[in-house]
Amino acid sequence: MSPLKPIKTFRDLLSFLTIIPVGGKEDFIFTTAEHVYLFPIIGAFIGVLTGAYFVGSGYLVRFLLSLTTPLIALPTAILSKLVVAAMTVAFLLVITGLQHFDGLIDLGNAFGVRNLHDRKMAAHAWTVTYWGALLALIVEFVAFIGLFLINPLYAFGAIVVAELSAKLAMVTIVWIGKPTHKGLGSIFIAKAKNKLNIIAYALSMLIVIPFFALSGKPILGLIGIGLVLVSIPVAFAMEKVSENVFGGVSGDMIGATNEVARAVTLILFSAVLMVAI
Repeated sequence: MSPLKPIKTFRDLLSFLTIIPVGGKEDFIFTTAEHVYLFPIIGAFIGVLTGAYFVGSGYLVRFLLSLTTPLIALPTAILSKLVVAAMTVAFLLVITGLQHFDGLIDLGNAFGVRNLHDRKMAAHAWTVTYWGALLALIVEFVAFIGLFLINPLYAFGAIVVAELSAKLAMVTIVWIGKPTHKGLGSIFIAKAKNKLNIIAYALSMLIVIPFFALSGKPILGLIGIGLVLVSIPVAFAMEKVSENVFGGVSGDMIGATNEVARAVTLILFSAVLMVAI
C-alpha cells in the first residue's frame, strides 16, 4: 500500500464530514463510503477541536464579562455558560457545514406528509417548513442544554465522547439500513456495508479511555464508554424512523442521526455526571 493512501483517506474523510479545506478529490465520497469504519477518528478530531474551542471561548467570555462588572452587575457565571454553550453548538454546526443540520430539517419537512412520494419530495425541496425548523431547533437545543449543564471540568472529554457517539451512530445506520432509492446515496450505503465496520466500535473504545485515564476517576471512563455505545440504540431508532418516513435510509437521515446522537449523548453525559460525580 502506498504510504500516501492513509493520508488521502484521512483527507477525504475530513472533506466529507467537515468544511476544513484539505483539498479532497472528486472521488472522496467513494473513499469515505469504503472507510466508514474510520469515522470515529474524524469524530475524535472534531471533538478535540470543539473541546478546545469550548475551553478557549470560556476564558474569553469570562474575561469580557469581567470587564462589565464595574459598570453593571450581571450573573456572569450563568451568562458565561449560556454564551459558551451557544457558541459551541454554533461552532459544531459551522465546522460540519450545516450538512447534518440540513438533514434534520429535511426529516422534519417530511413529517405530517402522508404520501411516501410527497415525503421524499418535501425532504428534497429548497424550503424549510414549520416542522423542519421545529425538529432542528429542538435537537440542537437539547445539545445546547447538555453543554450548559455539564461540569466544565469534564466538558472537553464529554464533547469528544459526543462526537464519537455521533459518528458511530452514522456508521451503525449505514450498516443496518437499506437505501431509499438508487443514486449516489445508495452507492454510498452499499459500499459502506463493510465487515470492517466492527472496527469503528473498537476504535471508539480505544479513543475514549485515554481522555479519562488521567482523571483519577475510573468511573468517568465507564461513563464515556457507556455513552458512546448509546449511539447504537439511537441509530436503530433513527433507522426505524427513516424506514417509516422514507421507506429506507437516505443521506439526510444519516446526517440527522449524527445530530440526534450528539444531542442525546451530551444531555445524558451532563445528567450522569450530576448523579455519579
